Amino acid sequence: MRILAVADVESKFYYDFYTPGKLKDFDLIIACGDLDTEYLEFLVTMAGCPLLYVHGNHDDRNCREPEGCICIDDTVCEVGGVRIMGLGGSYRYRDGKYMYSEAQMKRRINRLWFSLKKSKGVDILVTHAPARHLNDFDTLPHRGFECFNELIEKYKPKLFLHGHIHRNYGSIPQKTVVGDTVVINAFEHCVIDYVN
Repeated sequence: MRILAVADVESKFYYDFYTPGKLKDFDLIIACGDLDTEYLEFLVTMAGCPLLYVHGNHDDRNCREPEGCICIDDTVCEVGGVRIMGLGGSYRYRDGKYMYSEAQMKRRINRLWFSLKKSKGVDILVTHAPARHLNDFDTLPHRGFECFNELIEKYKPKLFLHGHIHRNYGSIPQKTVVGDTVVINAFEHCVIDYVN
């Protein structure tokens, strides 16, 4: 399965410099938050494959949800036999619709226990924020969640996709490996050849 992961800023390669057929080889697009509605609608229209998304901390600026796309916040879904879990938002550093304390994020995860049990785990974890100490920062706006580390340790997803930490903030790697899980910062875009 070929996946296009996107987050935080619109990729000029797939948007401004789009040419017909550029998105045709993707089986799935996963958006990790903070992207304009029109951009997501463009991607799903031109690719002709499912587009799953979670909300980013700035997504309360969008006046509507993107048409033709599937919000997977607080769900465990299956696409092509791949189990995907979505948890959007960031660490709370001010008032915002998609900002959470550590305790609030942990409660969101706990509410999904039955879905996780029913699906017998998860193959791809999709979030906006990173996990704590996995390419995050100590400042509140860029802090990751400890409970994401617990999810990775318990369920060992093959992929953990996130955004929020812009790679132009410094020397932020796009890919990191933690045990059996490949952690991918989807800032702008990343192409993934996923084998289940």
